[in-house]
Amino acid sequence: MNQQFSISKAFGSLLLLLFGGGIALGGNYLVNHPQAVANLTNKEILESKENKIDWQETTSANNNTSNQIAVPQNFVTQVVEQVGPAVVRIDASRTVTTQVPAVFEEPFFREYFGSQIPEMPQEQIQRGLGSGFILSSDGLILTNAHVVDGADNVEVTLKNGRSFEGKVMGTDPLTDIAVIKIEAQNLPTVTFADSEEIQPGEWAIAIGNPLGLDNTVTTGIVSATGRSGAQVGVADKRVSFIQTDAAINPGNSGGPLLNAQGEVIGVNTAIIRNAQGLGFAIPIDTARNIAEELIAKGKVDHPFLGIQMATITPELKQQLKSSRNLDLTADQGVLIVNVVPNSPAQRAGLQSGDIIQSINKQEVQEPSEVQQLVEETAIGNQLLMSLQRDGKTIDLNVEVGVLPTPQSSNQ
Repeated sequence: MNQQFSISKAFGSLLLLLFGGGIALGGNYLVNHPQAVANLTNKEILESKENKIDWQETTSANNNTSNQIAVPQNFVTQVVEQVGPAVVRIDASRTVTTQVPAVFEEPFFREYFGSQIPEMPQEQIQRGLGSGFILSSDGLILTNAHVVDGADNVEVTLKNGRSFEGKVMGTDPLTDIAVIKIEAQNLPTVTFADSEEIQPGEWAIAIGNPLGLDNTVTTGIVSATGRSGAQVGVADKRVSFIQTDAAINPGNSGGPLLNAQGEVIGVNTAIIRNAQGLGFAIPIDTARNIAEELIAKGKVDHPFLGIQMATITPELKQQLKSSRNLDLTADQGVLIVNVVPNSPAQRAGLQSGDIIQSINKQEVQEPSEVQQLVEETAIGNQLLMSLQRDGKTIDLNVEVGVLPTPQSSNQ
């Protein structure tokens, strides 16, 4: 027993001696070779960083002592950098002449109120501000029609400050689309998405010059699609609007609405009054089709039937029964409220009180559905309309005509 204890004690002493010697040798190496140890430490650090996510980036300007956290750019920043140079500011002005009412020309008023009657005619210059975006590198620009409507002078300013005189190639008030041309080359341009594929909930980014505040960016989501002009309070517009909660204010008009990839999905418009918290945009597919016609011939020919319509509801049936003594038997369909004189609808035999049940064998229940089918039909082609009249079903072929002037109803 004592012999085993002595052996263990001797072995422990030997280990302590070896350990102490190792410390001494290591300390001596550290004192005499400090750089080698530093290099080893740096190498280990670099090797360990290769196996980890690089959350920080060390930068140095004038020395190596300042560290800065590298924050990756978010997708909105990237979209703005990508598309921002292709978004322009549009300043438009027009001269308006006001005439004094003819009654003030009468001698009686001239004799007694001559000094108070304003001189005539009076000219005033009205100025407007909007946005737009570049379609082609040689200076074709898309914007809203109401931005340049009746303008005598149009000035286009790029993001880099360069200004050009703009020529209005054409406007289409019915869709609120216009095309401007400036004399320039090698301009930055936008890319387009398929607006038919847009889904509610997608990101929406608006770039423009709201209230004169240049290069403003707002974000939100696509709140809804397929909003008709009647639904949003502009029944004279033949547009199926995109609804967004991205802020769109006067001055944003004509600017692009973008998706998360920086592709244009719509043309922002601020014509919707009292739309607090809501913005609306014209789908880019519609805008491009209109723009192509404006570029080619300076105007757009819209298909036209010449009917005013309403959706059949219990409330409408009751109103017609009390006001016109008209007892509708159908519970669904589209009621023809009025037929425009000398229109394609009148020539085909459509009458007020007819109920449209289907067009080309496709059932319809809303005026917007009828309008969409008409809009998709080439001028001169015929539509087969199935109607209910006096409790009977009749079929009529209606040849689609050309809309003479923008109408202020669902025609």
